[in-house]
Amino acid sequence: MATSVWRRLVACFSSLKFYLTVLCLVATVFVLLQICSFQITQHSLSLPPALLTYLKHQPEQQSENKTAYLVEKLRESVTFLPLKDIRFSNKPLEGHTWFMSSLFDNQAKGEAQYQDFPSDSSKGRLFCLKGVDEHDGSWNYYALAWPEALPTNAILQKGLTFVSYNQYDYGNLWHGLTAAFPFVSWSLRNQCEKPQKWVLYHKGELRYWMGNWLSEILTATYGQEPEIIHFVDVNKPVCFEKAVVMRHNEGGMSRERRLEVFDHLRCKARNYCNISSPETSKPRIGMTLLMRTGARSFKNESAVINVFKRECERVEGCVLSVSYSNNLTFCEQVELMKKTDVLVSPHGAQLTNLFLMDINSSVMEFFPKGWLKLAGVGQLVYNWGANWSGMRHEGAWHDPFGETCKFPDTDKRCMSLVYKNAMIGYNETYFGEWARLVLSKVPEHNKGNGSLDVCPQC
Repeated sequence: MATSVWRRLVACFSSLKFYLTVLCLVATVFVLLQICSFQITQHSLSLPPALLTYLKHQPEQQSENKTAYLVEKLRESVTFLPLKDIRFSNKPLEGHTWFMSSLFDNQAKGEAQYQDFPSDSSKGRLFCLKGVDEHDGSWNYYALAWPEALPTNAILQKGLTFVSYNQYDYGNLWHGLTAAFPFVSWSLRNQCEKPQKWVLYHKGELRYWMGNWLSEILTATYGQEPEIIHFVDVNKPVCFEKAVVMRHNEGGMSRERRLEVFDHLRCKARNYCNISSPETSKPRIGMTLLMRTGARSFKNESAVINVFKRECERVEGCVLSVSYSNNLTFCEQVELMKKTDVLVSPHGAQLTNLFLMDINSSVMEFFPKGWLKLAGVGQLVYNWGANWSGMRHEGAWHDPFGETCKFPDTDKRCMSLVYKNAMIGYNETYFGEWARLVLSKVPEHNKGNGSLDVCPQC
């Protein structure tokens, strides 16, 4: 029995010794391997340099490849939509308009509605345009794109670009001014920032020019001629580093803000044309007949001139001027308006100049037959313009006589066929009494008119 126990103990110790021996061998091999590994790391020249570089940058290259892949996917995801959405052709100016219909406007208190890019509303994306069509706005396109993933072949336009939408045109003084007006307001609110470029659209169709009068007023305002971008390749979109889009003209602006902008435009125009206030102690009233030729001109100009000349001569210090706007340069118009206290003129684009008079000056407006019934709110624009710029619209005379329309006088066809471009008659008695009344109020209105001769700094 004792012998059996002893044998078992010897076997156990022999087995334990064996296990310890194996364990020591394993530990020794492990230590040797670690030393070898450390020496290889210390003497890296034992591996090819190219292989070491590859192993070192492999995770970084994988990350770069993934980023490039995502950027390419973002680039491919840029979607261009038609500038003119024909689904809203029956109400092109309502809501957010048929121009860029998928986007909504921003609006600060008292300001016009606008869009700016990049911005929080665009989530930092840039504004891009594509297309060269001058006849159908549905063939011109817009999109938003991340700065790091611009569309293929895109050109990046540096600086600030003003993008204007106008339902009418840029040649007519009034339509052009009301399209540019909100941009001037935006600049005043943004440290007088100047645009490097302009993009002009009429119903989504590209326009590459603006009337000389509008170009001059913008040159006076910004100190540089407006430069209009020309799109020449339908396959090369243009993306803008910074863009401001206006598509509602001056709509939404408060009267106080309009007065401020008109003050600025008036002051800038006078400085641009080197026109200062004449210093004189003699009371003076300037009455100007700003005449038209052709459509909506007076049938008997000499008779009309004689009526106002007679009434002006009855007022001490009154001086009558008779001018034709189509014969005057921009600066000649600015100078004439500076000397005018009472502006007498038929309805037409030349009346846009009224804001260039001193504040509280008066406007007398004349219409052909048919306008009162058929012209709609369009006949009120210079009444509004006078109010917005601090002038006094003294009413309008509508000629009760004129060419007869073959349709009923309430038929809208009469407006386009007969009345729109008709000539204007006169009523000597009415004109005389009206002129007398307006002239009698001028001295009172001229007291402290408040027009600026030194433009405020931004």
